[in-house]
Amino acid sequence: MHPEHVLFQGERALPELPAVDHYAGSEKLIRKVLGLQQELGPVFDITCDCEDGARAGQETEHAHMAAAMVMSEDNRFGRVGARVHDITHPHWQMDIDILVREAATRLAFITLPKPRSVDDVHTQIRYLEARLAEAGIARPLPVHVLIETHGALRDAWQIAAIDAVESLDFGLMDFVSAHHGAIPGDAMRSPGQFEHPLIVRAKCDIAAAALAHGVIPSHNVTTELKDIDYIRRDAACARERFGYLRMWSIHPNQIEPILAAMRPDFSEVEHAVEILGAAQDASWGPIQHAGKLHDRASYRYYWTLLKRAHTTGVPLPKTVAARFFAD
Repeated sequence: MHPEHVLFQGERALPELPAVDHYAGSEKLIRKVLGLQQELGPVFDITCDCEDGARAGQETEHAHMAAAMVMSEDNRFGRVGARVHDITHPHWQMDIDILVREAATRLAFITLPKPRSVDDVHTQIRYLEARLAEAGIARPLPVHVLIETHGALRDAWQIAAIDAVESLDFGLMDFVSAHHGAIPGDAMRSPGQFEHPLIVRAKCDIAAAALAHGVIPSHNVTTELKDIDYIRRDAACARERFGYLRMWSIHPNQIEPILAAMRPDFSEVEHAVEILGAAQDASWGPIQHAGKLHDRASYRYYWTLLKRAHTTGVPLPKTVAARFFAD
């Protein structure tokens, strides 16, 4: 019996998403990072940015390009998604039309930016689902929602409860801008982003809402592009202090230090392998391990940890991969 089928009965288990979501806006940058993904494996996602990446007046051409990148033979792992325009922009529906018509069979997810409320999210998801039905696409397309407005933060728990939603992403810079100067600009970077009370509150609320509903909380970017230790510290703080399991990157230099910070401690991975193997052999009844009692509560913890190890590229014994992660 697989842990995913046994340990979360009646609950929504966390999806197994890569720990990095890399944003790229141009064809050149998307192709470059697709090459890196081929080298490292599917340990990070790529989001083709049809919002900030598209020049004014060239939104249609940009959406066609993003769809072509999703369908490209360079997309070997099927881990390429797209961000569309927000609901107040006149092109958001056309973005979805093009992406669904030309790339829905391989699109990993669609990201919805700047919703003002849960109603905005419902409106865009209904439109997306209607276009998928028209295209004859039976599989559900996961939706990632950017929380970067006051209204979206207020409705974060309702947004996380929507079945189609797979990730809640914090948009720090737009969130700070929405405060009309009441939050200082240096709060868009460290250490302010982890200290200002209004931002700390937002990060905690988003992570709590996401995790309560089996949704992945995704942390905002770090503005540092070259200092690897700085990038790693930001990612570690997001993971260890705020419970974020995924983080955006905007430069290839950021991908590996974020992955390193998001990986679980190897000694805990070893414990997880031993405990879960023994638990599965005992049909998920209580066991003793190293003189301590374990039951389904600890099994859920260690299974989630083992999934995180898998998605962040921690080397696992072949027997473990075959036992728990075989296709």
